[in-house]
Amino acid sequence: MAPDRLTTNVLPPPEEKAAYVEQMFARIARGYDRVNRVMTFGLDQGWRRKVVEYVAPPVNGRALDVGTGTGDFLPELAAWTRDGIVVGVDFTLPMMQAGQSKIAELAAAGRAAFVAGDALRLPFPDNTFDAITTGFVLRNVTDIPAALREMYRVARPGAMMACLEVARPRNPIIRWGHRVYFEQIVPWIGALLGGDRRAYTYLPQSARAFPSPDRLAAMMEEAGWRHVFYRLYGLGAVAIHVGAKV
Repeated sequence: MAPDRLTTNVLPPPEEKAAYVEQMFARIARGYDRVNRVMTFGLDQGWRRKVVEYVAPPVNGRALDVGTGTGDFLPELAAWTRDGIVVGVDFTLPMMQAGQSKIAELAAAGRAAFVAGDALRLPFPDNTFDAITTGFVLRNVTDIPAALREMYRVARPGAMMACLEVARPRNPIIRWGHRVYFEQIVPWIGALLGGDRRAYTYLPQSARAFPSPDRLAAMMEEAGWRHVFYRLYGLGAVAIHVGAKV
Protein backbone atom coordinates (compact mmCIF):
# COMPACT_ATOMS: atom_id res chain seq x y z
CA MET A 1 0.00 0.00 0.00
CA ALA A 2 1.32 3.45 -0.87
CA PRO A 3 2.56 5.34 2.19
CA ASP A 4 0.43 8.43 1.45
CA ARG A 5 -2.87 6.57 1.29
CA LEU A 6 -5.49 8.01 3.63
CA THR A 7 -5.77 4.66 5.38
CA THR A 8 -2.24 5.13 6.72
CA ASN A 9 -2.58 6.08 10.37
CA VAL A 10 -0.93 9.44 11.07
CA LEU A 11 -2.21 9.79 14.64
CA PRO A 12 0.75 10.04 17.03
CA PRO A 13 0.98 8.02 20.26
CA PRO A 14 -0.43 9.92 23.26
CA GLU A 15 2.96 10.73 24.71
CA GLU A 16 4.00 12.44 21.44
CA LYS A 17 0.72 14.15 20.60
CA ALA A 18 1.41 17.60 22.06
CA ALA A 19 4.70 18.02 20.20
CA TYR A 20 3.20 16.57 17.01
CA VAL A 21 0.25 18.96 17.07
CA GLU A 22 2.43 22.00 17.80
CA GLN A 23 4.78 21.19 14.93
CA MET A 24 1.91 20.42 12.55
CA PHE A 25 0.13 23.71 13.15
CA ALA A 26 3.41 25.59 12.89
CA ARG A 27 3.85 24.11 9.40
CA ILE A 28 0.36 24.99 8.16
CA ALA A 29 -0.04 28.37 9.88
CA ARG A 30 0.38 30.53 6.78
CA GLY A 31 -2.31 28.75 4.78
CA TYR A 32 -4.56 27.72 7.67
CA ASP A 33 -7.28 30.34 7.20
CA ARG A 34 -7.42 29.85 3.44
CA VAL A 35 -7.84 26.08 3.74
CA ASN A 36 -10.48 26.46 6.47
CA ARG A 37 -12.61 28.77 4.34
CA VAL A 38 -12.45 26.47 1.34
CA MET A 39 -13.00 23.14 3.09
CA THR A 40 -15.99 24.46 5.11
CA PHE A 41 -17.38 26.48 2.16
CA GLY A 42 -17.03 29.55 4.37
CA LEU A 43 -19.46 28.17 6.96
CA ASP A 44 -16.89 28.17 9.75
CA GLN A 45 -17.21 31.94 10.16
CA GLY A 46 -20.94 31.68 10.75
CA TRP A 47 -20.42 28.88 13.25
CA ARG A 48 -17.97 31.05 15.16
CA ARG A 49 -20.42 33.94 15.28
CA LYS A 50 -23.04 31.55 16.69
CA VAL A 51 -20.59 30.42 19.39
CA VAL A 52 -20.03 34.04 20.44
CA GLU A 53 -23.78 34.63 20.55
CA TYR A 54 -24.13 31.71 22.93
CA VAL A 55 -21.53 33.06 25.38
CA ALA A 56 -22.72 36.69 24.95
CA PRO A 57 -19.78 38.40 26.67
CA PRO A 58 -20.69 41.57 28.60
CA VAL A 59 -19.78 44.97 27.19
CA ASN A 60 -17.09 45.60 29.81
CA GLY A 61 -16.13 41.97 30.30
CA ARG A 62 -13.12 39.76 29.71
CA ALA A 63 -13.38 37.03 27.09
CA LEU A 64 -10.95 34.18 26.44
CA ASP A 65 -10.50 32.05 23.34
CA VAL A 66 -8.64 28.81 24.11
CA GLY A 67 -6.52 27.34 21.31
CA THR A 68 -7.08 30.56 19.40
CA GLY A 69 -4.82 29.72 16.45
CA THR A 70 -4.92 32.73 14.11
CA GLY A 71 -7.49 34.47 16.30
CA ASP A 72 -10.70 34.12 14.29
CA PHE A 73 -12.82 34.40 17.44
CA LEU A 74 -11.17 37.55 18.78
CA PRO A 75 -12.77 40.21 16.52
CA GLU A 76 -16.16 38.55 17.06
CA LEU A 77 -15.70 38.61 20.84
CA ALA A 78 -14.38 42.18 20.73
CA ALA A 79 -17.55 43.34 18.95
CA TRP A 80 -19.44 42.38 22.13
CA THR A 81 -16.87 43.52 24.71
CA ARG A 82 -16.57 47.10 23.47
CA ASP A 83 -15.27 48.33 26.82
CA GLY A 84 -13.53 45.10 27.80
CA ILE A 85 -10.67 42.93 26.62
CA VAL A 86 -10.36 39.72 24.61
CA VAL A 87 -7.48 37.27 24.93
CA GLY A 88 -6.47 34.42 22.66
CA VAL A 89 -4.22 31.72 24.11
CA ASP A 90 -2.33 29.15 22.02
CA PHE A 91 0.89 27.16 22.22
CA THR A 92 1.79 27.48 18.51
CA LEU A 93 3.58 30.80 17.98
CA PRO A 94 3.43 30.80 14.13
CA MET A 95 -0.38 30.51 14.27
CA MET A 96 -0.68 33.62 16.43
CA GLN A 97 1.86 35.43 14.26
CA ALA A 98 -0.25 34.63 11.21
CA GLY A 99 -3.25 36.23 12.90
CA GLN A 100 -1.62 39.46 14.08
CA SER A 101 -3.31 41.55 11.39
CA LYS A 102 -6.76 40.48 12.66
CA ILE A 103 -6.24 42.11 16.05
CA ALA A 104 -3.73 44.87 15.22
CA GLU A 105 -6.16 47.76 15.81
CA LEU A 106 -7.71 46.10 18.84
CA ALA A 107 -4.28 45.41 20.32
CA ALA A 108 -3.19 49.01 19.74
CA ALA A 109 -6.23 50.13 21.70
CA GLY A 110 -5.43 47.70 24.52
CA ARG A 111 -8.51 45.62 23.80
CA ALA A 112 -7.00 42.36 22.49
CA ALA A 113 -3.91 40.24 22.98
CA PHE A 114 -2.39 36.91 22.06
CA VAL A 115 -0.86 34.96 24.96
CA ALA A 116 1.36 31.89 24.70
CA GLY A 117 0.02 29.06 26.81
CA ASP A 118 -1.18 25.47 27.06
CA ALA A 119 -4.89 24.61 27.27
CA LEU A 120 -4.03 22.13 30.03
CA ARG A 121 -2.25 24.79 32.12
CA LEU A 122 -3.87 28.11 31.31
CA PRO A 123 -1.64 31.01 32.44
CA PHE A 124 -4.43 32.91 34.21
CA PRO A 125 -5.71 33.15 37.80
CA ASP A 126 -8.94 31.53 38.93
CA ASN A 127 -12.21 33.33 38.14
CA THR A 128 -10.78 35.68 35.49
CA PHE A 129 -13.07 35.54 32.43
CA ASP A 130 -16.74 36.33 31.79
CA ALA A 131 -16.93 34.26 28.59
CA ILE A 132 -14.83 31.47 27.07
CA THR A 133 -14.81 30.08 23.55
CA THR A 134 -12.88 27.31 21.88
CA GLY A 135 -13.10 26.06 18.31
CA PHE A 136 -11.78 22.83 16.77
CA VAL A 137 -9.28 22.51 19.60
CA LEU A 138 -10.34 19.80 22.03
CA ARG A 139 -9.63 16.97 19.61
CA ASN A 140 -6.02 18.13 19.56
CA VAL A 141 -5.36 18.18 23.31
CA THR A 142 -3.91 15.20 25.15
CA ASP A 143 -6.45 15.35 28.00
CA ILE A 144 -9.94 16.67 27.18
CA PRO A 145 -11.28 16.51 30.78
CA ALA A 146 -8.25 18.46 32.02
CA ALA A 147 -8.79 21.16 29.38
CA LEU A 148 -12.45 21.47 30.34
CA ARG A 149 -11.49 21.76 34.01
CA GLU A 150 -8.94 24.45 33.24
CA MET A 151 -11.51 26.51 31.35
CA TYR A 152 -13.88 26.08 34.28
CA ARG A 153 -11.16 27.21 36.70
CA VAL A 154 -10.45 30.50 34.90
CA ALA A 155 -14.15 31.29 34.32
CA ARG A 156 -15.92 33.62 36.71
CA PRO A 157 -19.16 32.47 38.38
CA GLY A 158 -21.92 33.20 35.89
CA ALA A 159 -19.59 32.88 32.89
CA MET A 160 -20.60 30.95 29.77
CA MET A 161 -18.37 28.62 27.77
CA ALA A 162 -19.05 27.42 24.24
CA CYS A 163 -17.12 24.81 22.28
CA LEU A 164 -17.23 24.37 18.50
CA GLU A 165 -16.13 20.90 17.44
CA VAL A 166 -16.54 18.22 14.81
CA ALA A 167 -19.37 15.71 14.94
CA ARG A 168 -20.61 12.86 12.78
CA PRO A 169 -23.90 13.37 10.90
CA ARG A 170 -26.63 11.07 12.16
CA ASN A 171 -28.31 10.54 8.80
CA PRO A 172 -26.56 7.50 7.23
CA ILE A 173 -26.44 8.96 3.71
CA ILE A 174 -25.17 12.35 4.88
CA ARG A 175 -22.69 10.61 7.21
CA TRP A 176 -21.31 8.60 4.29
CA GLY A 177 -20.98 11.69 2.09
CA HIS A 178 -19.36 13.65 4.88
CA ARG A 179 -16.84 10.89 5.52
CA VAL A 180 -15.92 10.67 1.83
CA TYR A 181 -15.48 14.45 1.64
CA PHE A 182 -13.62 14.81 4.93
CA GLU A 183 -11.33 11.82 4.52
CA GLN A 184 -10.82 11.68 0.75
CA ILE A 185 -11.10 15.27 -0.50
CA VAL A 186 -10.04 17.49 2.39
CA PRO A 187 -6.45 16.09 2.43
CA TRP A 188 -6.11 17.10 -1.23
CA ILE A 189 -7.47 20.58 -0.47
CA GLY A 190 -4.88 20.83 2.27
CA ALA A 191 -2.14 19.71 -0.10
CA LEU A 192 -3.14 22.16 -2.85
CA LEU A 193 -3.82 25.23 -0.72
CA GLY A 194 -1.78 24.57 2.39
CA GLY A 195 1.06 22.48 1.03
CA ASP A 196 0.66 19.78 3.66
CA ARG A 197 -1.50 16.77 2.90
CA ARG A 198 -0.32 14.89 5.97
CA ALA A 199 -1.70 17.56 8.32
CA TYR A 200 -5.09 17.44 6.64
CA THR A 201 -5.04 13.67 6.87
CA TYR A 202 -4.44 13.92 10.61
CA LEU A 203 -7.42 16.25 11.06
CA PRO A 204 -10.15 13.85 9.83
CA GLN A 205 -8.49 10.94 11.63
CA SER A 206 -8.46 12.91 14.88
CA ALA A 207 -12.11 13.82 14.32
CA ARG A 208 -13.02 10.15 13.94
CA ALA A 209 -11.50 9.42 17.35
CA PHE A 210 -13.22 12.39 19.03
CA PRO A 211 -16.02 11.76 21.58
CA SER A 212 -19.63 11.93 20.40
CA PRO A 213 -21.63 15.09 21.20
CA ASP A 214 -23.47 13.27 23.99
CA ARG A 215 -20.21 12.07 25.53
CA LEU A 216 -18.61 15.52 25.26
CA ALA A 217 -21.64 17.03 27.01
CA ALA A 218 -21.20 14.52 29.82
CA MET A 219 -17.50 15.36 30.07
CA MET A 220 -18.35 19.05 30.41
CA GLU A 221 -20.71 18.27 33.28
CA GLU A 222 -18.07 16.11 34.94
CA ALA A 223 -15.66 19.09 34.72
CA GLY A 224 -18.14 21.27 36.63
CA TRP A 225 -20.07 23.02 33.85
CA ARG A 226 -23.83 23.27 34.37
CA HIS A 227 -26.91 23.69 32.16
CA VAL A 228 -24.95 21.96 29.39
CA PHE A 229 -26.55 21.54 25.99
CA TYR A 230 -25.46 21.28 22.38
CA ARG A 231 -26.77 22.06 18.91
CA LEU A 232 -25.74 20.46 15.63
CA TYR A 233 -24.88 22.52 12.55
CA GLY A 234 -23.62 21.86 9.04
CA LEU A 235 -26.01 18.92 8.51
CA GLY A 236 -24.71 17.43 11.74
CA ALA A 237 -21.02 17.72 10.85
CA VAL A 238 -20.24 20.11 13.71
CA ALA A 239 -21.61 20.65 17.20
CA ILE A 240 -21.65 23.66 19.48
CA HIS A 241 -21.66 22.75 23.17
CA VAL A 242 -22.58 25.36 25.76
CA GLY A 243 -22.19 25.35 29.53
CA ALA A 244 -22.33 27.77 32.45
CA LYS A 245 -20.30 28.19 35.65
CA VAL A 246 -22.77 28.69 38.47
